Amino acid sequence: MIKRPGKQQRTKRILCLVAGFIVLFFILPLLAVKIVYDQQFPRFDRHDDTISTSLRYEDLAARYPRRLVNFPSGPNRLQGYIYGLDNERGLVVVAHGLGDGADSYLPEIAYFVDQGWRVFAYDATGSFDSEGESTRGFPQAVLDLDAALAYIDGQPELAGLPLLLFGHSWGGYAVVNVLHYNHEIAGVASVAGVNSAMDIVMEQGRQLLGGFSSLLYPHLWLYQWILFDEAASFNAVEAINRSGVPVFIVHGLEDDVVLYEGSSIIARLGQMTNPRVKVLLLDKPGHSGHNNIFLSERALAYNEAIGELYRELLEEYGHDIPYAVKQEFFSKVDRDLAQEINRELMDEIHAFFLECLKDWNHDH
Repeated sequence: MIKRPGKQQRTKRILCLVAGFIVLFFILPLLAVKIVYDQQFPRFDRHDDTISTSLRYEDLAARYPRRLVNFPSGPNRLQGYIYGLDNERGLVVVAHGLGDGADSYLPEIAYFVDQGWRVFAYDATGSFDSEGESTRGFPQAVLDLDAALAYIDGQPELAGLPLLLFGHSWGGYAVVNVLHYNHEIAGVASVAGVNSAMDIVMEQGRQLLGGFSSLLYPHLWLYQWILFDEAASFNAVEAINRSGVPVFIVHGLEDDVVLYEGSSIIARLGQMTNPRVKVLLLDKPGHSGHNNIFLSERALAYNEAIGELYRELLEEYGHDIPYAVKQEFFSKVDRDLAQEINRELMDEIHAFFLECLKDWNHDH
């Protein structure tokens, strides 16, 4: 005769099944999401500029003196830089891309200073000279920019200047989404910006995991909410429509980092009701990607030539070039030419900022 399990045993089995279900379909995927997510947002220290074509501040210091400041963002202190100390036209705040720091945008900073703007740039959490064990995620860029603007509000020599925001990629996402807060902003220029943190995380997830990434959407959403609370839910469209601030959206058709028809802000133009939105789509083949849009035609040609010489060096050393040889190679690079800016693009942004100033002065 088979003995049936008692009510207590059945209850225990059901609880074990429920616990197993929670572990298998919730806790384990959440842990996996945390591991993969955190790997995408490590700490980024300064690049070794002796083996790159990037500009170095030491080469610009005489022409572009700057004042170092620092300010808190959450538990970390961030490094800030103020340029054009005597310029009074307005204050351009520069938000950098993921994996970079403020000095990665020295050509753009120098351009703004030359046009009469004072510039406030900073290294975001976990980047270059700022504190932070990691960059944490996309919403961190918004939190850091909010902290930078709060610091600026408390500085008498800065607070009186009209505020213009300029950001690229991670920074392009931040300069628009910070409009969810109540800062007085005269205008925003977002280059290669992302609409929301979930949009870019899912886009990158599909590239890594294919369709399986859709199953992890709830876990990704929850993990970002645990990290960033309400900032995790910010999106650019709502910020633009809610604020009414003039916004210039720039994007490259060939952008393979923030896809033009994917996570980008520009892909959602049809949802925008703010009449003060301006758009520039860059579609020139070979000059409409994620980073190359900032370079002049001469710089692109020069970098292609440098790249060809470097590939020859790679073959010569069997893809294991000694460090000293790399340093010697890059010491001969004309960094000014390699980083020469796309003047046409920057002039468009400058002209937009001037229009924003007219509106600002009229309203204030």
